[in-house]
Amino acid sequence: MLKHKLIIKIQLVVIAAILAGSSIYTSQALGKNQPSHQKLVDDVWQILDKNYVDGSFNHQDWKAIRQQYLSHTYTSKKQAYVAIQEMVAKLGDRYTTFFEPQEFQALNKDLSGNLTGVGLQLAQDEKTKALTVIAPIEGTPAFKAGILPEDVIIKINGQKTQGMKIEAAVKRILGPVGTKVVLTIQRGQQAQNFNLTRANIPIHPVTYNTRTTPTSKIGYIRLPEFTKTAPVEMVQAIQTLEKQQVQGYVLDLRSDPGGLLDSGLQIASMWLKEGAIVSLVNRDKVRDSYNATGHSLTDKPLVVLVDKGSASASEILAGALQDDNRATLVGTRTFGKGLVQAVQPLEDGSGIKLTIAKYYTPKGRDINHVGIAPDITVELTKEQQKALVKNHAVATLADPQYAKAVANLEQLIQTGKN
Repeated sequence: MLKHKLIIKIQLVVIAAILAGSSIYTSQALGKNQPSHQKLVDDVWQILDKNYVDGSFNHQDWKAIRQQYLSHTYTSKKQAYVAIQEMVAKLGDRYTTFFEPQEFQALNKDLSGNLTGVGLQLAQDEKTKALTVIAPIEGTPAFKAGILPEDVIIKINGQKTQGMKIEAAVKRILGPVGTKVVLTIQRGQQAQNFNLTRANIPIHPVTYNTRTTPTSKIGYIRLPEFTKTAPVEMVQAIQTLEKQQVQGYVLDLRSDPGGLLDSGLQIASMWLKEGAIVSLVNRDKVRDSYNATGHSLTDKPLVVLVDKGSASASEILAGALQDDNRATLVGTRTFGKGLVQAVQPLEDGSGIKLTIAKYYTPKGRDINHVGIAPDITVELTKEQQKALVKNHAVATLADPQYAKAVANLEQLIQTGKN
């Protein structure tokens, strides 16, 4: 187990989507009389030294790196921040990131359900380094404008993003409510400008309703993000649909980039009577396994929708339901993020997000860079995705993935399988 109370979250780098913790790590390596800027640099080094997943630190002499950065005199916080960013970059890990106070404050809001911005989930393509959209959040300016998963942002307000770090891109996209930002999107061979107005974006993770098919009454549940309120909302959704006597469920995890590990574990236990959910392995090969609590809310047939935008906590949930033979997965292969991050706030209001472990599905699958293949593959072209969003037809029978999920669920209901 970790020596410090780091808040575990499983998520891609997301606009305004980091949860700040309450416990503050303070290094004992420097005396109280040491300059605060230098101490901040050492605090970050100490956190990484004790918890970073790769004990070789990207095959570098980590102690020598400490001496290198502590030998400098920092006359301002900005100098210390630049040094920390350089030091963190030596790990070569796009998920391990230092946030200055303003960035960290902005990134604190999403999982508490109080997001400001345009509503984009972003990552940096590992091969091309391109700033890539994982998914737009439903109902947000980006979603309404028609931005799609796998779109590449090549300019922000006319400034090219080539070589730009994702944190710098996030900083440029964020801004006061009512102000505008122009994103230039590359989609295939075409580039297009999207003029977006920043807004307050309330996050209500779970939406649900009953739907009648020719043979069945089913419950549809949409989970766009694993926020801290998602488990309570999922309980309400399942209990309400159970009272309405649905015969089976479609759980939509498409374009869900993940969120809090604890939320993922709680939600998995609502669908699983028993069995493993996930195991985390740190750099010392210590394995922490998490199992269903034995208090599932339903055992009715379940089909789960996944796609390239389903990542991290979504993959933990989908992998557990698939490995434990609880659900059929329909859609396309998931993103493939099998790493766990922790977020640690620092004394000056800045923060560090670091990779602390890898995770494995109940059958021991390492899905990092691989993703989870659905049981039934249904591909959508970019044109189909765009038309579905434009016509408000996502999760209707005009949506081929949803239609296939419903057809499969009807078969499961008729055959009595779950």
